[in-house]
Amino acid sequence: MDRRNFIASAALAALSLPLAGGRRALAATGERLLPVPLNPGDTVALVSPSSAVDDSFDLQIVREVMEALGLEVRAGAHYAARRGHLAGDDAGRAADLNAAFADAAVKAVICVRGGAGAARLLPLLDYAAIRANPKVLLGYSDVTALHSAIHARTGLVTFHGPNGSGSWNRFNADQFRRVFFERELMEYRNVADAGDELVQRRNRTVTITGGKARGALLGGNLAVLTALAGSPYLPEFEGGILFLEDVSEAPYRVDRMLTTLKLAGVLDRIAGFVFGECTDCDPGEGYGSLTLEQILDDHVRPLGIPAYRGAMIGHIRQQFIVPVGGRVELDADAGTLRLLEPVFQA
Repeated sequence: MDRRNFIASAALAALSLPLAGGRRALAATGERLLPVPLNPGDTVALVSPSSAVDDSFDLQIVREVMEALGLEVRAGAHYAARRGHLAGDDAGRAADLNAAFADAAVKAVICVRGGAGAARLLPLLDYAAIRANPKVLLGYSDVTALHSAIHARTGLVTFHGPNGSGSWNRFNADQFRRVFFERELMEYRNVADAGDELVQRRNRTVTITGGKARGALLGGNLAVLTALAGSPYLPEFEGGILFLEDVSEAPYRVDRMLTTLKLAGVLDRIAGFVFGECTDCDPGEGYGSLTLEQILDDHVRPLGIPAYRGAMIGHIRQQFIVPVGGRVELDADAGTLRLLEPVFQA
């Protein structure tokens, strides 16, 4: 069974589980939990919660990137391990995460890469230690499982953005400094650059339903998030702003996963919706498939909530670093997200 079919079947089977589990978990934690600030010169831990890297040279690059950002680096004991497609066994990968959060000298936890396997760690994480030692967690794609579970179980605000082995171009490095070092109340607005085109084509946002909405920003990778349906690791979405992205998914699978979120009651509880990039999700030759536009029209437009698509979030070279659990204002007409409150401890 391939990854997509496994995720789809697991998500649908999960609908038979008690959907209140995630809501009870978050309700028990009280208010949002903010991480401690991150400053140049601080120590960050490198962890590999998902797939192993293809080449050990990537691990050297991750270290050099963090050092170039002005940070000290401490690698997890198992971060270079490998077991099949995974970066070592579950116990070792979870131990690295737990150790990083428990270590008072570590101010941020940086995920080396995504891939698959982070959800296997969720029952093994020490949520009490994470709650007692709130700090930055950065990563995306499969790391969505960690963002969702940690927010659901502790209320901690984490950060959806480039993995350590991803591209650290000028845009991404600037996002890192503005979000973490300058602690700017960010407005996330797509880059306006037409290049050599008469009219800008890339990085355009499209309004699905106009208007503004405010709420906690929650979500991430669509396939990974949907696979948590019915578990105690899915956050409470009531009044939230849902953001989604994905890669290499056929449109019918995107339709099936949005249907799962609809059946699980997630879409009916949100106040706003943002779809980032679905890279390589075209219907292919001919018109034997719904398009992504039609799928969003079917699932999102009837909600009547402010919604837009095309945000610079996802499997793309330049991507926003957004706070999972942070309070934002969505402007669907302008195609922007704006932080309403600080996302770090004072």
